[in-house]
Amino acid sequence: MASLKEIKSQISGVKKTKQITRAMNMVAASKLRGAQGAMDAFRPYAKKFAEVLGNIAEKSTNETSPLLIPKEEVNNVHVVMLTSDRGLCGGFNTHLIEKTEAFINELKGRDVEVSLTNFGKKGRDWTRKEKLTIVEQYLDVVGAKFGFAVASSVGQKLIEGYLFGDYDEVHIVYSEFRSMANQIPVVKQLLPIPVIEKPEIVETEDTRYLPEHICEPSVDDLLNIMLPKSIYIQIYHALLETSTSEHAARMRAMDNATKACDDMIDSLTLTFNKARQQTITMELMDIVGGAEALRG
Repeated sequence: MASLKEIKSQISGVKKTKQITRAMNMVAASKLRGAQGAMDAFRPYAKKFAEVLGNIAEKSTNETSPLLIPKEEVNNVHVVMLTSDRGLCGGFNTHLIEKTEAFINELKGRDVEVSLTNFGKKGRDWTRKEKLTIVEQYLDVVGAKFGFAVASSVGQKLIEGYLFGDYDEVHIVYSEFRSMANQIPVVKQLLPIPVIEKPEIVETEDTRYLPEHICEPSVDDLLNIMLPKSIYIQIYHALLETSTSEHAARMRAMDNATKACDDMIDSLTLTFNKARQQTITMELMDIVGGAEALRG
Protein backbone atom coordinates (compact mmCIF):
# COMPACT_ATOMS: atom_id res chain seq x y z
CA MET A 1 0.00 0.00 0.00
CA ALA A 2 1.21 3.52 -0.82
CA SER A 3 2.36 5.74 2.01
CA LEU A 4 0.12 8.41 3.52
CA LYS A 5 2.21 11.14 1.93
CA GLU A 6 1.86 9.63 -1.55
CA ILE A 7 -1.91 9.20 -1.20
CA LYS A 8 -2.27 12.76 0.09
CA SER A 9 -0.26 14.00 -2.90
CA GLN A 10 -2.54 12.09 -5.29
CA ILE A 11 -5.65 13.61 -3.70
CA SER A 12 -4.16 17.09 -4.06
CA GLY A 13 -3.36 16.45 -7.73
CA VAL A 14 -6.88 15.22 -8.49
CA LYS A 15 -8.38 18.27 -6.76
CA LYS A 16 -6.30 20.57 -8.97
CA THR A 17 -7.43 18.65 -12.04
CA LYS A 18 -11.02 19.02 -10.90
CA GLN A 19 -10.58 22.79 -10.68
CA ILE A 20 -9.32 22.86 -14.27
CA THR A 21 -12.13 20.68 -15.66
CA ARG A 22 -14.76 22.71 -13.80
CA ALA A 23 -13.32 25.96 -15.20
CA MET A 24 -13.26 24.50 -18.74
CA ASN A 25 -16.87 23.38 -18.29
CA MET A 26 -17.89 26.93 -17.37
CA VAL A 27 -16.01 28.40 -20.34
CA ALA A 28 -17.61 25.89 -22.73
CA ALA A 29 -21.05 26.67 -21.28
CA SER A 30 -20.48 30.40 -21.83
CA LYS A 31 -19.36 29.89 -25.45
CA LEU A 32 -22.21 27.45 -26.05
CA ARG A 33 -24.84 30.09 -25.23
CA GLY A 34 -23.45 32.45 -27.86
CA ALA A 35 -22.97 29.76 -30.52
CA GLN A 36 -26.40 28.23 -29.95
CA GLY A 37 -28.03 31.65 -30.10
CA ALA A 38 -26.40 32.37 -33.48
CA MET A 39 -27.37 28.92 -34.77
CA ASP A 40 -31.01 29.22 -33.63
CA ALA A 41 -31.24 32.68 -35.16
CA PHE A 42 -29.91 31.49 -38.53
CA ARG A 43 -31.98 28.31 -38.86
CA PRO A 44 -35.27 30.09 -39.80
CA TYR A 45 -33.42 32.18 -42.39
CA ALA A 46 -31.85 29.10 -44.00
CA LYS A 47 -35.21 27.32 -44.00
CA LYS A 48 -37.03 30.28 -45.53
CA PHE A 49 -34.31 30.79 -48.14
CA ALA A 50 -34.65 27.15 -49.21
CA GLU A 51 -38.43 27.58 -49.38
CA VAL A 52 -38.22 30.71 -51.57
CA LEU A 53 -35.56 29.10 -53.76
CA GLY A 54 -37.81 26.08 -54.27
CA ASN A 55 -40.75 28.28 -55.25
CA ILE A 56 -38.65 30.24 -57.74
CA ALA A 57 -37.03 27.10 -59.18
CA GLU A 58 -40.50 25.68 -59.78
CA LYS A 59 -41.32 28.61 -62.07
CA SER A 60 -37.96 28.73 -63.81
CA THR A 61 -37.51 27.58 -67.37
CA ASN A 62 -33.73 27.58 -67.07
CA GLU A 63 -32.60 23.96 -67.08
CA THR A 64 -29.02 24.63 -68.09
CA SER A 65 -27.59 26.21 -64.93
CA PRO A 66 -24.14 24.60 -64.55
CA LEU A 67 -24.57 24.34 -60.78
CA LEU A 68 -27.61 22.08 -61.23
CA ILE A 69 -26.26 19.74 -63.92
CA PRO A 70 -24.48 16.59 -62.68
CA LYS A 71 -21.29 15.60 -64.46
CA GLU A 72 -21.52 12.61 -66.77
CA GLU A 73 -18.52 10.96 -65.09
CA VAL A 74 -17.48 11.50 -61.48
CA ASN A 75 -13.70 11.16 -61.24
CA ASN A 76 -12.78 13.89 -58.75
CA VAL A 77 -14.70 14.46 -55.52
CA HIS A 78 -13.92 17.27 -53.10
CA VAL A 79 -14.83 16.97 -49.41
CA VAL A 80 -15.14 19.88 -46.99
CA MET A 81 -14.34 18.45 -43.55
CA LEU A 82 -15.32 20.33 -40.38
CA THR A 83 -13.63 19.47 -37.08
CA SER A 84 -12.38 21.39 -34.06
CA ASP A 85 -8.94 22.86 -33.45
CA ARG A 86 -8.72 21.59 -29.88
CA GLY A 87 -9.41 18.31 -28.16
CA LEU A 88 -10.96 17.55 -24.76
CA CYS A 89 -14.42 17.27 -26.31
CA GLY A 90 -15.06 13.55 -26.00
CA GLY A 91 -15.71 11.63 -29.21
CA PHE A 92 -16.73 14.74 -31.19
CA ASN A 93 -13.76 14.74 -33.58
CA THR A 94 -13.52 10.95 -33.67
CA HIS A 95 -17.09 10.62 -34.95
CA LEU A 96 -16.52 13.24 -37.65
CA ILE A 97 -13.29 11.58 -38.76
CA GLU A 98 -14.93 8.14 -38.85
CA LYS A 99 -17.80 9.53 -40.93
CA THR A 100 -15.36 11.15 -43.36
CA GLU A 101 -13.18 8.04 -43.56
CA ALA A 102 -16.17 5.81 -44.32
CA PHE A 103 -17.34 8.19 -47.04
CA ILE A 104 -13.85 8.43 -48.61
CA ASN A 105 -13.42 4.65 -48.55
CA GLU A 106 -16.72 4.34 -50.39
CA LEU A 107 -15.47 6.80 -53.02
CA LYS A 108 -12.16 5.00 -53.40
CA GLY A 109 -14.07 1.80 -53.98
CA ARG A 110 -15.50 3.50 -57.08
CA ASP A 111 -11.99 4.52 -58.21
CA VAL A 112 -12.54 8.22 -57.50
CA GLU A 113 -9.82 10.71 -56.57
CA VAL A 114 -10.50 12.64 -53.38
CA SER A 115 -9.28 16.04 -52.20
CA LEU A 116 -10.19 17.92 -49.03
CA THR A 117 -10.72 21.36 -47.57
CA ASN A 118 -10.08 21.17 -43.82
CA PHE A 119 -11.62 23.28 -41.09
CA GLY A 120 -9.83 22.60 -37.80
CA LYS A 121 -6.47 21.13 -36.79
CA LYS A 122 -7.86 17.73 -35.84
CA GLY A 123 -9.21 17.05 -39.33
CA ARG A 124 -6.11 18.57 -40.93
CA ASP A 125 -3.81 16.31 -38.90
CA TRP A 126 -5.85 13.23 -39.80
CA THR A 127 -5.80 14.17 -43.49
CA ARG A 128 -2.01 14.54 -43.39
CA LYS A 129 -1.67 11.22 -41.61
CA GLU A 130 -3.75 9.49 -44.30
CA LYS A 131 -1.66 11.28 -46.98
CA LEU A 132 -4.73 12.75 -48.68
CA THR A 133 -4.64 15.89 -50.82
CA ILE A 134 -5.35 19.12 -48.91
CA VAL A 135 -6.48 21.97 -51.17
CA GLU A 136 -7.31 24.52 -48.46
CA GLN A 137 -7.13 24.61 -44.68
CA TYR A 138 -8.85 26.99 -42.26
CA LEU A 139 -7.74 27.01 -38.63
CA ASP A 140 -9.23 28.76 -35.61
CA VAL A 141 -12.64 29.11 -37.27
CA VAL A 142 -14.84 26.36 -35.81
CA GLY A 143 -15.50 27.08 -32.15
CA ALA A 144 -14.50 30.74 -32.53
CA LYS A 145 -16.32 33.84 -33.73
CA PHE A 146 -16.64 33.96 -37.50
CA GLY A 147 -18.72 35.82 -40.03
CA PHE A 148 -20.60 34.99 -43.20
CA ALA A 149 -17.57 36.16 -45.22
CA VAL A 150 -15.76 32.93 -44.34
CA ALA A 151 -18.54 30.81 -45.86
CA SER A 152 -18.87 33.00 -48.96
CA SER A 153 -15.11 32.92 -49.57
CA VAL A 154 -14.96 29.13 -49.28
CA GLY A 155 -18.15 28.70 -51.31
CA GLN A 156 -16.83 30.85 -54.15
CA LYS A 157 -13.66 28.74 -54.41
CA LEU A 158 -15.72 25.55 -54.45
CA ILE A 159 -18.01 26.88 -57.16
CA GLU A 160 -15.04 27.98 -59.28
CA GLY A 161 -13.43 24.56 -58.85
CA TYR A 162 -16.66 22.89 -59.93
CA LEU A 163 -17.20 25.13 -62.96
CA PHE A 164 -13.57 24.82 -64.11
CA GLY A 165 -13.74 21.03 -63.91
CA ASP A 166 -11.42 20.53 -60.92
CA TYR A 167 -14.21 18.82 -58.99
CA ASP A 168 -17.04 16.68 -60.30
CA GLU A 169 -18.83 16.67 -56.94
CA VAL A 170 -18.47 18.59 -53.67
CA HIS A 171 -19.64 17.28 -50.31
CA ILE A 172 -19.44 18.65 -46.78
CA VAL A 173 -19.04 16.67 -43.54
CA TYR A 174 -20.22 18.46 -40.39
CA SER A 175 -21.85 17.82 -37.03
CA GLU A 176 -25.57 18.48 -36.78
CA PHE A 177 -26.62 19.78 -33.35
CA ARG A 178 -29.82 18.12 -32.15
CA SER A 179 -29.49 18.39 -28.39
CA MET A 180 -26.91 18.74 -25.65
CA ALA A 181 -26.41 14.98 -25.64
CA ASN A 182 -26.87 14.31 -29.35
CA GLN A 183 -24.65 15.62 -32.16
CA ILE A 184 -24.83 13.65 -35.40
CA PRO A 185 -22.09 13.60 -38.11
CA VAL A 186 -23.68 14.38 -41.49
CA VAL A 187 -22.48 14.11 -45.10
CA LYS A 188 -24.27 16.55 -47.42
CA GLN A 189 -23.85 17.18 -51.14
CA LEU A 190 -23.18 20.80 -52.07
CA LEU A 191 -22.39 20.54 -55.80
CA PRO A 192 -24.04 19.83 -58.10
CA ILE A 193 -26.96 21.33 -56.20
CA PRO A 194 -29.50 18.55 -55.60
CA VAL A 195 -32.93 18.87 -57.17
CA ILE A 196 -34.69 21.73 -55.44
CA GLU A 197 -38.07 20.57 -54.27
CA LYS A 198 -40.81 22.84 -53.07
CA PRO A 199 -41.33 22.26 -49.33
CA GLU A 200 -44.56 20.50 -48.46
CA ILE A 201 -46.88 22.90 -46.68
CA VAL A 202 -49.75 21.68 -44.52
CA GLU A 203 -52.80 23.80 -45.26
CA THR A 204 -54.12 25.72 -42.27
CA GLU A 205 -56.14 28.89 -41.83
CA ASP A 206 -52.91 30.90 -42.00
CA THR A 207 -51.55 29.15 -45.11
CA ARG A 208 -54.63 28.90 -47.32
CA TYR A 209 -53.46 31.98 -49.16
CA LEU A 210 -49.78 31.97 -50.10
CA PRO A 211 -48.41 35.08 -51.82
CA GLU A 212 -46.92 34.60 -55.27
CA HIS A 213 -43.33 35.76 -55.76
CA ILE A 214 -43.14 38.45 -58.44
CA CYS A 215 -39.57 38.55 -59.69
CA GLU A 216 -37.67 41.50 -61.14
CA PRO A 217 -35.59 40.83 -63.17
CA SER A 218 -36.69 37.47 -64.59
CA VAL A 219 -37.05 34.26 -62.61
CA ASP A 220 -34.05 32.72 -64.37
CA ASP A 221 -31.80 35.69 -63.62
CA LEU A 222 -32.83 35.67 -59.98
CA LEU A 223 -32.28 31.93 -59.74
CA ASN A 224 -28.74 32.27 -61.10
CA ILE A 225 -28.03 34.81 -58.35
CA MET A 226 -29.61 32.74 -55.58
CA LEU A 227 -27.99 29.38 -56.41
CA PRO A 228 -24.44 30.43 -55.39
CA LYS A 229 -25.85 32.11 -52.27
CA SER A 230 -27.52 28.84 -51.32
CA ILE A 231 -24.06 27.22 -51.25
CA TYR A 232 -22.74 29.98 -48.98
CA ILE A 233 -25.73 29.60 -46.68
CA GLN A 234 -25.29 25.82 -46.40
CA ILE A 235 -21.59 26.20 -45.54
CA TYR A 236 -22.30 28.90 -42.96
CA HIS A 237 -25.11 26.82 -41.47
CA ALA A 238 -22.76 23.80 -41.22
CA LEU A 239 -20.14 25.96 -39.47
CA LEU A 240 -22.70 27.18 -36.93
CA GLU A 241 -23.98 23.65 -36.30
CA THR A 242 -20.47 22.25 -35.86
CA SER A 243 -19.35 25.08 -33.61
CA THR A 244 -22.35 24.61 -31.33
CA SER A 245 -21.83 20.85 -31.31
CA GLU A 246 -18.18 21.27 -30.31
CA HIS A 247 -19.00 23.46 -27.30
CA ALA A 248 -21.78 21.09 -26.22
CA ALA A 249 -19.48 18.06 -26.53
CA ARG A 250 -16.69 19.80 -24.59
CA MET A 251 -19.11 20.91 -21.88
CA ARG A 252 -20.40 17.36 -21.48
CA ALA A 253 -16.87 15.89 -21.53
CA MET A 254 -15.65 18.32 -18.86
CA ASP A 255 -18.72 17.62 -16.75
CA ASN A 256 -17.99 13.88 -16.94
CA ALA A 257 -14.32 14.54 -16.11
CA THR A 258 -15.34 16.59 -13.04
CA LYS A 259 -17.59 13.76 -11.83
CA ALA A 260 -14.75 11.28 -12.41
CA CYS A 261 -12.48 13.48 -10.28
CA ASP A 262 -15.07 13.41 -7.47
CA ASP A 263 -15.16 9.61 -7.65
CA MET A 264 -11.35 9.41 -7.56
CA ILE A 265 -11.19 11.78 -4.59
CA ASP A 266 -13.73 9.65 -2.68
CA SER A 267 -11.80 6.48 -3.50
CA LEU A 268 -8.42 7.98 -2.55
CA THR A 269 -9.87 9.45 0.65
CA LEU A 270 -11.15 6.01 1.64
CA THR A 271 -7.72 4.52 0.88
CA PHE A 272 -6.06 7.29 2.88
CA ASN A 273 -8.30 6.66 5.91
CA LYS A 274 -7.63 2.91 5.74
CA ALA A 275 -3.88 3.50 5.53
CA ARG A 276 -3.96 5.97 8.43
CA GLN A 277 -6.02 3.56 10.52
CA GLN A 278 -3.56 0.79 9.77
CA THR A 279 -0.63 3.04 10.72
CA ILE A 280 -2.31 4.03 14.01
CA THR A 281 -3.05 0.37 14.78
CA MET A 282 0.59 -0.59 14.15
CA GLU A 283 1.81 2.23 16.39
CA LEU A 284 -0.59 1.20 19.15
CA MET A 285 0.60 -2.39 18.88
CA ASP A 286 4.20 -1.22 19.19
CA ILE A 287 3.34 0.85 22.28
CA VAL A 288 1.40 -1.99 23.90
CA GLY A 289 4.18 -4.46 23.10
CA GLY A 290 6.80 -2.15 24.59
CA ALA A 291 4.73 -1.61 27.73
CA GLU A 292 4.27 -5.35 28.18
CA ALA A 293 8.00 -5.90 27.74
CA LEU A 294 8.80 -3.30 30.44
CA ARG A 295 6.22 -4.78 32.77
CA GLY A 296 7.69 -8.27 32.30
